[in-house]
Amino acid sequence: MPIIKEPTFRESVDLMFNRAVALMDLAPGLEQKIRVCNSTYTVRFGVRLRGQIHTFTGYRSVHSEHMEPVKGGIRYATSVNQDEVEALAALMTYKCALVEAPFGGSKGGLCIDPREWEEHELEQITRRFAYELIKRDMIHPAQNVPAPDMGTGEREMAWIADQYARMNTTDINSRACVTGKPINAGGIQGRTEATGRGVQYALREFFRHPEDMAQAGMEGTLEGKRVIVQGLGNVGYHAAKFLQEEDGAIITGIIERDGALFNPKGIEVEAVRDWIVKHGGVTGFPDASHTAEGSAVLEEECDILIPAAMEGVITMENAPRIRAPLIIEAANGPITAGADDILREKGVVIIPDMYANAGGVTVSYFEWVKNLSHIRFGRMQRRQEEARHELIVRELERLDRYLGNAWSISPDFKTKYLRGADELELVRSGLDDTMRTAYQSMREVWHGRDDVTDLRTAAYLVSIGKVAASYRAKGL
Repeated sequence: MPIIKEPTFRESVDLMFNRAVALMDLAPGLEQKIRVCNSTYTVRFGVRLRGQIHTFTGYRSVHSEHMEPVKGGIRYATSVNQDEVEALAALMTYKCALVEAPFGGSKGGLCIDPREWEEHELEQITRRFAYELIKRDMIHPAQNVPAPDMGTGEREMAWIADQYARMNTTDINSRACVTGKPINAGGIQGRTEATGRGVQYALREFFRHPEDMAQAGMEGTLEGKRVIVQGLGNVGYHAAKFLQEEDGAIITGIIERDGALFNPKGIEVEAVRDWIVKHGGVTGFPDASHTAEGSAVLEEECDILIPAAMEGVITMENAPRIRAPLIIEAANGPITAGADDILREKGVVIIPDMYANAGGVTVSYFEWVKNLSHIRFGRMQRRQEEARHELIVRELERLDRYLGNAWSISPDFKTKYLRGADELELVRSGLDDTMRTAYQSMREVWHGRDDVTDLRTAAYLVSIGKVAASYRAKGL
C-alpha cells in the first residue's frame, strides 16, 4: 500500500488555495500574483546576553500588498521558519479580505523559546529585532503593522512601539506602528480577548442558522453543547471561558502541553487557568481525570472541537478517529489539507481558521484606527447618547405616574438604558457585526453554489475574489 505524504502547513495552504481557484475564472497571471508571497526578509542579529553574544534568526514576510499597510502577528517559537511565516502571511491576506479589514497580509517570527530568557533579556532581544525591521520600513504605521501572536503579547508590542517612537521621533502616528498594545501605551479595550471572543461570535452566528446546524447533525443552541479545547493560551482560554460563562456550553476536555484533562460533567475553565499559572501545567488538577497523552482527548466524543494552539494537530493519521461533528479552527492551520479531505468525507463541518480566528485582526484594525484618529471610541458621543436616552426615560416615567398601577417601568430598565456605550462595548459590537457579516458572505457561497460543499472553500472564494478585485482596480 503506497505511503501518502502528509502535507506541510505551507503545502496545505497552497492545496486549499488551489481547490478554490479551480472553481474561479481568474486569469492565470492574476491567479499566480495572488498565490505567491511578495517578499520575505530574513534577519540574523546578535545580542550580548549572559556574558556572550547570542545570534537570533527572525523573519518578516509580506504576502500581498493589494492594500496597505500589510498586517500580521509576530510569533516567538523555536519552530519558526520561512515556510511557516510565508504560509501564515498568505492566510492573513485572505483573512483580512474576508472580514473587510483594509490590510494586505504579512507575518513575522523569531526563532526563540521565550521561556528560556528573563524579561529584561527578552526586551533586549525584542528591541534589537524591532530595530532591524524598523530601519527597513518593515514596521511602519502606513506600510507594515505587526501584532501579537504565539509567544508574544502586550508587553512585546509595547517594546516594539517604543523602539519605533525612539527611531522616528517626529512621527505623530508612531503608536499605530503595531497593535495589541497595553491600554496605557495606546491599546484598545477588548484586544486581548478579541480572538477568543471572535470564536464565540462565530459559533453564535453558526447556531443562528438551522440549515447549517443540520449539516453537522445539530439542533438547539450552544447551551449544553459539549466542547473540547486544545490549547488554553490566550485564544483557547477566552473562547472556552465565554462559551462556558455566557452561552452555557460544557467544557468537557482541555488539552495542554503536559497532557489533557477530561470530565464529561464539565471543567471550570477559570480554575484550570489559575492552576496552570500556579503550577505551570494541567498535571495534578483535582477536578478532572488527567492523561499524559493529550492528543488522545482530541478523539473523545463531543459536540464542538476547538483546536486553539499550533498548526497541524489534526492530521491524516488521527482524522479518521475524530468524533466531533463540528470543528472550529481557533488556531491557524490546525487541520492539514489531507485531514480536511478525510473530515469532509465523514460529514464533519469545519468553521475555517481564516474566519474563525479573525477577531484578533478585526480589533487590531479598530486599534489602528484609534491610534490614527488620536481619540478613544465613545469619547465624543457617549454622554450625548445618555442625554437622549434620559429624555425617553423621563417621558416613560411621566406615563408611569399617569397610568398608576396599570403599567410600570421595570426596576433596572432606567439604569441599563441610560448608560451610553463605552469603548469595550463598541469594540464588541463592531467585532460581532464583522463576524456576522463575514459568515453570511461565506454561507451565501456555501449554499448558493452546487460545486461548493464546505465553508473553507467558500471562505477562500470570497476572499480571493476580493483580493482579485483590488488588483484589477490597480490595473493588474
